[in-house]
Amino acid sequence: MATPNVPAMNGTTATQAVDAYTAAQAEQDRQAEHRTRTFRIWRGADGKGELRDFTTDTVEGMVVLDAIHQIQADQAADLAVRWNCKAGKCGSCSAEINGKPRLMCMTRLDQLPADEPVTVEPMRAFPHVRDLVTDVSWNFRVKKAIAPFTPREPDAPDGTWRMQQSDVDRVQEFRKCIECFLCQDVCHVLRDHEKHEEFIGPRFLVYAAALEMHPLDTADRVPALKGEHGIGYCNITKCCTAVCPEHITITDNAIIPLKERVVDEFFDPVGKLVKIFSRRRQA
Repeated sequence: MATPNVPAMNGTTATQAVDAYTAAQAEQDRQAEHRTRTFRIWRGADGKGELRDFTTDTVEGMVVLDAIHQIQADQAADLAVRWNCKAGKCGSCSAEINGKPRLMCMTRLDQLPADEPVTVEPMRAFPHVRDLVTDVSWNFRVKKAIAPFTPREPDAPDGTWRMQQSDVDRVQEFRKCIECFLCQDVCHVLRDHEKHEEFIGPRFLVYAAALEMHPLDTADRVPALKGEHGIGYCNITKCCTAVCPEHITITDNAIIPLKERVVDEFFDPVGKLVKIFSRRRQA
């Protein structure tokens, strides 16, 4: 296959291209609407600290993370903030913006009241480390405690399986989770009552649902959901669904079906009678 005849870019040409881009960007910024805004940011470490005001110039189209980076560059070089992709897919920049758990990189400034300070605080459901950073490692320990994917034996001699497309589609929604843990942060069982040792939270109920409803999985997680995973603590307020940046229908499509499985297994009187008579027949 012939190599396309693309002219090489020497150092001078590359510099000119960068200069042209920078100039175009500067012109675009000049034409955009500028506004001075106040950001009330939590500063401190290990749960102790205070909100401090920073004023900075903002440009049309900026998101909260842009403003945080600008303040970090110009006024507070030691401001701690966790971020990575700036595209709403890594889940790193979770924070509480004006009291609501949100991704900083996906919260546009024009979505927030222009005549009020923008308050940016760390997530409250997890131990505070510094400024806007929290320790979310508890979530990873919880994930390890959930029974892993356990597929049935292959359906065909070539080692493959046969599945209905509808069964596959059912769990695809749950795979969109970016583990930003905003749903964990907003959940009152974790946020207000601190039941971290008794309740796994909505993120991991979604994870358990993705496994339980998988057409190939054979593991039984229902007893653990009722017991150590604490699904009974959830009273389906749907606040987790409301803050999910991937728009996963956490409550209706994951948590409620899992609750139904727990009820069928442990609290259905008809089911209990069937099990009793089945055992008697076997005896």
